[in-house]
Amino acid sequence: MKTRILAAVIAALGNTQFAYATHAQFIAKPERSEWMMVANSPLECRLVHPIPGFGQAEFSSHASKKINLDFELKMHRPMGSTENVSLISMPPQWQPGVRAMTMEQLKFYQQFDGYVGGQTAWSMMSELGVGRVPTFTFRDWHAQSQSIQVGLSPVRFKLPYEAFSMCVSNLLPYTFEDIAFTILHYNRNSDSLNKASERRLSQIAEYIRYNKDVDLVLVATYSDSSGEKDENQNLTERRAQVLQNYFKSIGLDENRIEVQGYGERRPIADNASPIGKDKNRRVVISLGRSNV
Repeated sequence: MKTRILAAVIAALGNTQFAYATHAQFIAKPERSEWMMVANSPLECRLVHPIPGFGQAEFSSHASKKINLDFELKMHRPMGSTENVSLISMPPQWQPGVRAMTMEQLKFYQQFDGYVGGQTAWSMMSELGVGRVPTFTFRDWHAQSQSIQVGLSPVRFKLPYEAFSMCVSNLLPYTFEDIAFTILHYNRNSDSLNKASERRLSQIAEYIRYNKDVDLVLVATYSDSSGEKDENQNLTERRAQVLQNYFKSIGLDENRIEVQGYGERRPIADNASPIGKDKNRRVVISLGRSNV
């Protein structure tokens, strides 16, 4: 299989700048080909493929408002210079005579792993899914007359690919940055949040359940100026306590929760109008995390 792939690559690239005198090829033999899900959660999906003698390939997708996919070609020996790279889809062994297909012209940057994103990364997965071999070809900066060819083996790809696709479909549609600072609003004279704020609080709780890096939740509650100052202070303290109990109920350690009720202090709008009062009757939730 390696001989056929090498021959096809040479034919496909014979009239390009990569037609060097010698070639070094890296691809997992069928008996050594592995694809492993190393992250499978609503926050991250990661599929890894070791490439013997070279490094490993990684597809990853993360919780976000938009569907995303990143590919990294991690090298044991980082690139010594920025190089032009051809990405070719090679035919599988069981399709003799089928032509190679150029997918993309890329750049791999000095001292960085190779990166492919967006539609090209999705196309690479699709090519692997039908048994083809995405292959990177670039100059060996240690030996200027030699090119390096790195192929991703499609052997044993199908089941991990299905698991990865299922993981991607279950990713949360928001990131830490989307919920790290959130303002929620209460119903009048109540400890209960309004419906929209309840949904937002549920999103925050869901993220915290899966992300163990969230190590601090700050809760600050405020009221409008209706009623007596002492009553408003007590009301915000009750609201703060309700939220503290809520975060404890989802598994967050009490030492990682800080709450404070401010009563009618620090208004952000005019309390003379109903709209202004609605804005002032609020809670601000801020999240902190380690390993950022």
